[in-house]
Amino acid sequence: MNDFTKDFAQALFNPDKINDLLRKELQQAVNNLLEAELTAFLGYDPYARNGRKTGNSRNGANFRKVDTQFGQIEVQAP
Repeated sequence: MNDFTKDFAQALFNPDKINDLLRKELQQAVNNLLEAELTAFLGYDPYARNGRKTGNSRNGANFRKVDTQFGQIEVQAP
């Protein structure tokens, strides 16, 4: 069993814990998706030398709060 399965099994009988677990997983998935999208758009991985001095580089992230049905999540928009 992986960590998500264990956590889900433990939270199964408590709706608040399920919402917390789903909010945490959703936040992680959205942030991973945004990072992967940036990598695909730029055409090189983080810390790769390909993007140096091209004017098209990774310049940090903006933090935003987004309301979902599971509660508020913090998204790191690159």
